[in-house]
Amino acid sequence: MKPVKVGLLGLGTVGTGVVRIVEGHQEDLQSQVGSPIVIEKVLVQNRSKDRNIPIDVSKLTEDPYEIIQDPEIDVIVEVMGGVSQTKEYILEALSRGKHVVTANKDLMALHGPEILRTAKENQCDVLYEASVAGGIPIIRTLIEGFSSDRITKIMGIVNGTTNYILTKMTQEGASYNEVLKEAQQLGYAEADPTSDVEGLDAARKMTILSTLGFRANVALEDVTTKGISGVSSEDIQYAQRLGYVVKLLGIAERQDEYISVTVQPTMVKNTHPIASVNGVFNAVYVYGEAVGETMFYGAGAGELPTATSIVADLVAVVKNLKLGVNGQQASTAYKEKKLKSDEQIASKYFLLLHVDDRAGVLAQITQVFAEYEVSLESVLQQPNPSNPEAEIIVITHDANKAAMNKVLQKFESLDVIRKVKSVYRVEG
Repeated sequence: MKPVKVGLLGLGTVGTGVVRIVEGHQEDLQSQVGSPIVIEKVLVQNRSKDRNIPIDVSKLTEDPYEIIQDPEIDVIVEVMGGVSQTKEYILEALSRGKHVVTANKDLMALHGPEILRTAKENQCDVLYEASVAGGIPIIRTLIEGFSSDRITKIMGIVNGTTNYILTKMTQEGASYNEVLKEAQQLGYAEADPTSDVEGLDAARKMTILSTLGFRANVALEDVTTKGISGVSSEDIQYAQRLGYVVKLLGIAERQDEYISVTVQPTMVKNTHPIASVNGVFNAVYVYGEAVGETMFYGAGAGELPTATSIVADLVAVVKNLKLGVNGQQASTAYKEKKLKSDEQIASKYFLLLHVDDRAGVLAQITQVFAEYEVSLESVLQQPNPSNPEAEIIVITHDANKAAMNKVLQKFESLDVIRKVKSVYRVEG
């Protein structure tokens, strides 16, 4: 049996996991694809560096083109990260007829359509399951499992760092800054945590998921993004008191061919399944017209969960290779992208207002909501000994975003409102 030869770009945490699984599960892999899978060459930054796995130094190279231009190598597995240079390597590999498996969410969110188009032109596969939710097989599920259904909504916790921070704030009453520092010490958050905590990482993943789910080329700039750095302990406590938890959710919705995609801190009813997803775990909730509601849950990062998804993609490429059907997967983004206007985007909202503590204030506030036809589900005034101003909590019924923006704008000029302390979308 002729082995299928693999070139591995990168030998960091995930690359090491790929080597462990391919070499440790060889018998299982051969039984699935009918031939050995061999990691032929590995791109590293320093060949002489000590490794925490045994690997033949003759397989290591510091020259990416030694792998990309090797006619013996059938599949490139990219786990090195980066965008511009990595894109060049992948396009070069595809032009030479090599199939690609990648875990690079930044690359696929920014340049996915071009890469997939190049792959199709060269009859190559590009698979990227590990780019979104680590070990959760959500991409394959959207492409294959929902191929006969029509997805109307994808809602998910797709960033483990922010979920860890919000979980600790909820369970321990700690402040955002305290938990962020702890997350950095544990290695869950980077020294510069901006990509995670400001929602950029989640936005890239939602770009990929919404493109697949709605079959339209959603771009990163189409995703309205807000992170968790403004979430306070007070917000968390109010949410708990009202029966909600705060989660950073990616939400992609489709109605009458119009779509919207957002990433934002959201109050989720504590009875909703996604409310119980804690720590660094991820979950993706998918609504289909035929199947109804489904949820996919698991480890969203880490050496072996992510490597498992990569090797599963590798197996799929090799099976296609044996059948001679590489590059035959139909383009998923065949629909025209139509984005919802603010008038078409509707949800419930939570507002925390600091107001003058005197008669008639509540009447003025409710009048503003009425003026813009936003109906209210509940209005509460909570005593807060640490705040001399009155605190009013409002939860609306479904309201369109344009109307809510007008309400908030009007509140800025209303003398009785000292501060709009918090505004959150409400789900579940």
